[in-house]
Amino acid sequence: MMRLKTLLLSPIFQMDAEEHESERPKKPSTHDERGAADLERVTDYVEEKELSVGLDALTAVSGTAGDASAESKAQKEIQLLKVKVKPEDVEFICNELEVSKAVAERRLKENQGDVYKALVELIG
Repeated sequence: MMRLKTLLLSPIFQMDAEEHESERPKKPSTHDERGAADLERVTDYVEEKELSVGLDALTAVSGTAGDASAESKAQKEIQLLKVKVKPEDVEFICNELEVSKAVAERRLKENQGDVYKALVELIG
């Protein structure tokens, strides 16, 4: 028993105890320090809240912009479906510029069936 007491009172064990105490987070001791810690927690919460509100607004704006662009793309596709192109014009562009039939047909439709404009667009 005596041996255990001397062992516990040795400088090595005392240093370990001091290290463990220093690792613990210190609690604010004065009223001002506690107030500063409370203020820090409040400002962190407010900043988090502001960020989440900003993110929600950004998502809402980008979502409506995406809907508008998708709608305009759909309108453009509908207009392109209405344009009739001649099969010989598609074949001509495919042979001369060595592009796929889909590309040739798309360019012709975008240029309302005008072969010259489609060729210029594909070359340039």
